[in-house]
Formats: sequence, C-alpha cells, structure tokens
Amino acid sequence: MTATLFINGQWVPAASGETRTITCPADGSEVGVVSEAGADDAVAAIAAARRAFDSRVWADVPAGERGDFLLKVADQLSQRKDEFARAEALDTGKRLVEAEIDMDDIIACFRHFAKLADADAGRIVDAGDPTVISKVVYEPVGVCGMITPWNFPLLQAAWKLAPALAAGNSLVLKPAELTPHTSILVMDVFDSLELPAGVANLVTGAGATAGAPLSSHPDVDLISFTGGLMTGKKIAAAASETVKKIALELGGKNPNVVFADADFDAAVDNALNAGFTDSGQVCSAGVRLIVEDSIKERFVNELVRRAESITMGGPFDAHAETGPLISAEHRQKVHAYVQKGIEEGCTLRCGGHFGGEEHTAGSFYAPTVLDGAKRGMYVVTEESFGPVITVETFTTEEEAIAIANDTVYGLAGAVWTSDSGIAHRVSSRLRHGTVWVNDYHPYLPQAEWGGFKQSGIGRELGLAGFDEYREAKHIYENTKPSVTGWFRMPSDIPAAELPQT
Repeated sequence: MTATLFINGQWVPAASGETRTITCPADGSEVGVVSEAGADDAVAAIAAARRAFDSRVWADVPAGERGDFLLKVADQLSQRKDEFARAEALDTGKRLVEAEIDMDDIIACFRHFAKLADADAGRIVDAGDPTVISKVVYEPVGVCGMITPWNFPLLQAAWKLAPALAAGNSLVLKPAELTPHTSILVMDVFDSLELPAGVANLVTGAGATAGAPLSSHPDVDLISFTGGLMTGKKIAAAASETVKKIALELGGKNPNVVFADADFDAAVDNALNAGFTDSGQVCSAGVRLIVEDSIKERFVNELVRRAESITMGGPFDAHAETGPLISAEHRQKVHAYVQKGIEEGCTLRCGGHFGGEEHTAGSFYAPTVLDGAKRGMYVVTEESFGPVITVETFTTEEEAIAIANDTVYGLAGAVWTSDSGIAHRVSSRLRHGTVWVNDYHPYLPQAEWGGFKQSGIGRELGLAGFDEYREAKHIYENTKPSVTGWFRMPSDIPAAELPQT
C-alpha cells in the first residue's frame, strides 16, 4: 500500500486509498507513485499539528535546541545531497546540476534559520517608571499551513519549514502535486531526527482538495503560499474568514533594464540567464528585457544568436544547458502565449517551437525572443512562466524607470550600467522587492525576499522572514501594585450615594 502522507509522526495512505503517478517531464518516464490526499487527510494533519502545538511539545523546547535541530537537518541534507538532487531533477525535469545548486541553497537556508532561532529573545521597553518591568517577547504563531510550487519544490518549502520550526511552530506542508518526492524525503529526515509527532505533517495531493482546508480551517493560524496570482487571491479570501496571518509570494513580471553604457558581454550573458534559467520557470525571471534604443539592434541580435545555440536536454544529459517545462499542458499554455504575442505585433526572433525530434518525448520548449513588444501588450503584462523574453526599448532614464514599473507585479528587477549615479537612481525608484545591479538572480538567505504590489504580502528569508512565523507580545509587569484612586473607594462615598439595599 502506498503511504506517503506523514501525519502525527506516522506514514499513512490517503483515506480514500487514491494514488498519483509522478512522471518526469523530460521523457514521460515514471518516477514514483504517491498517496493522493483529500480534504479529510488535510483536516487530520491540521488536527495533529494543533494537538502538537497546544501540548507545547516543540514550542517549549529552548530556542537554542531548536536551532541545533535545524543544524542536524542541514547535516543530513548534506549527507543525502545526491539522493535529494536526483529526486528533485526527476520530478521537475531540471538538470541535475541545477538541482544540486538548489540543494546547496536549501542547506544554507536551514543553517541560516538555525542561527536565528535564539538570536532575538525580545527587548526591554523603558516604561519611565522603575517599578515597572516592560518587555516585548516573541512567540510562535501556532499551526502553519504551507503550500509550495513545483518549480523549486524543496527550496520553496525550506524557506517556510526552517523559520517555522526555528520559531517553535507546528505545521502542515502541502507540496505541488507534480513534484512531491523531496518533500517526502525531508519529512523522513525530520522523523529520523525524532522531531516530536505532529509538529511537522505532510499531505501530498491537489490544491483544490488537499490544500484548500489549510486556507480556511480555523485551527490554522498562518497560511504561507508561493504560486500564481489567481490562486493567491483565492487563498487570501478563504483565509480572511478566520483572519489568519497570510504570507503570499505570487510571482512577477520582472524588468531587466540595460543602459547603453553597460558591460555588453556581461549584460547579454545575464539576459540569457535572467530569462532562460530553469526554462524561465522562475518567479523572478527577468523576461522583460528593456534595452536602450541606441544599442537595441546589436544587443538583441547577439541575444538571439546565443539563444538559438542553447542545448535542451533531460536531467542527466551532460550537454544540456536547459531542461523541459513541467508538463505538456504547461507547454501548450506557453506556446499559446507566444502566439498571442505574435498576433499583438511582436516579431518572433527565435524559438516558438517544441525543439527537435530528440525532444518529442518530453515537454520541451525552445528559448524564445519576442522583439518589438510595447507597454500594455498581453505578453508584456502577463506571466508566461516559460522561456520567453520580450524586448522593449527606451531613450531616457525616466522612460526606463516608467516602463520597468509599469506592471501590477513588483517582485524583482535589474539595472545594467557602468554609471554609479544611474545605478543608484534607478535601483532606488524601481518598485520591486529585489533589485540587482549588474547581475541577475543571486539571493542570500540573510536578505529578505518578497514583492511589492500584487507580487505578494510579507517576506521570506532574512529577519523579516523569521518574524512572519512569530507573534510579538508585550508583557507589562507592575512590581509595586497600588490602588489607582481613579474610582472612589467605598469609604469615601457619602452614605446617601451608596446603593440602598
């Protein structure tokens, strides 16, 4: 019997007995079979997390010991790195080397929050009265629901798991139904390290069934979601009924602004990296190339030349530079997106097809460049979540800033220039949560990650990412209590004013 749900410290099958077969998008081969959880399983997991939290079995563990636990998790992940990376590559279809890099980032994330676990015990507040002890302390939120995407399955989970456990919460993780295996493996790590039963729970299944209770259930105190805007709006609406805390990372339409004085070769190379890494299936992908018109023709010609030479292949293809999309269904959506851009007046400079005969077994889509894009076009305002770069142009600094900010999103962006003044002015005015100058994509677990506007609510990573999983409490202690005198004492009230019995 397939039993991949982890509930209250036990591996169990779905209550319905249903399963899901996971296939590799690179060639359609079977990766594994997992339990297909439903709403009943999610509710059971929530109940287990609630009991664990209310019992204080983890919340009362000293913060330093919780940090030590996360360091042990990081050590286990290091020892099992090859196993985890292979599982991630097979589920997502991404190249093994990319999955290995993801594992390094995941390990760093656990180590970062291990250090933060006991780094902030609160603060004393000066009440202006020596008889008063006033302090602010931080406590865990409670039961945390976590819904994670398929593009970086364990990395996005780690950004939630590590701070939640560091703060003393209990949790229920619902990974994307297409990429569950590394979430299963990390629960195995928690179990092997004897995390108390019920503190961390896992349900594998579709969002509409297994994930929905996490947003609406009154016993869930926080819901953290990474994914699409429309789903995020539905989650926020469901969470509002119980006024639970929400943390939403909802993607972006990210500008990559190139000024004429930028290092040409570095800017072209990083434009490829910005748009085509992980086949563009990155929430912060720099797929809006905004280039100064004086270098536009030369820049785009070189971008296209190099894009056409990118080799597509599966996880273990030593010659591959990029992998497939997550599914045939998603590939069709990306293709329709490209066709829409052509209909709007863009010029297809390269890509726009499924690759060669060697790619027919997988969900591949060739790196694509749409030239001549304009503000307001569908392909400029909407995400493709695929390897599609649109090209816009500008003539002045003010125009570049206006174009870059002309989006309902605000997750990330970049500016390329050799002029420090331009770099400072533009980066300070871009309305995006992360701005790179003369680089694209690097992030640090010590630095906050999240977006402005409809890219989300709250932050992950950094100190703010830790605070998402904590509640601040003010404790005010009067060490010399006395009568206030605000209301008269009975002895001071004339007999005529006293109630008659």
